[in-house]
Amino acid sequence: LRRLDLVLCLAENSIGPSALRNDDIITFKSGRTCEINNTDAEGRLVLADGVARACLGDDMPSLVVTMATLTGAQMVATGKTFAAAVADDEDTEVRVVRAGRRSGDLVHPLPYCPEVFNPEFKSQVADSKNSVKDRMNGQTSCAAQFVGNNLPDDFEGSWLHVDMAGPSMKGERATGYGVGLMLAMMEAEGFEAE
Repeated sequence: LRRLDLVLCLAENSIGPSALRNDDIITFKSGRTCEINNTDAEGRLVLADGVARACLGDDMPSLVVTMATLTGAQMVATGKTFAAAVADDEDTEVRVVRAGRRSGDLVHPLPYCPEVFNPEFKSQVADSKNSVKDRMNGQTSCAAQFVGNNLPDDFEGSWLHVDMAGPSMKGERATGYGVGLMLAMMEAEGFEAE
């Protein structure tokens, strides 16, 4: 039996008097500040708080997984069948690809390279902006990196982000993508590694 904690990070992109606007500056649970430069990049804001929340307390997780329909660029990178995975270590990357093959929730890895992707979020007034300056520079990896940057400095576990924008829908219906992938990652009954 394994312990699994879930933090649901839900966002609704809608207008109203309390909606974020460009040039607003917010502070995440991690303590990092963010200049809003794209109000359509709202999902990463709640995921940033979610990874910080997942690491609160004395019992630090060994693996933090974020999964979202984060970028339309994921479909350009890996298509509608394969989700994109960004992992901060090779073992986790290999593990998620294998879990995808076992479950049928296919995944293809993308680069994890903070030194290349972090400059895309440079801000003059905050720790970062919430969207990239160059949309042609690994946008899906960049968006994942933005989320991962909110893990605590003392986090010693592994981190994995799965962008499932493409495989989450087929026509006008949701596919349920990700459930099997996570069961296979945890090697739940019927999803064990051989």
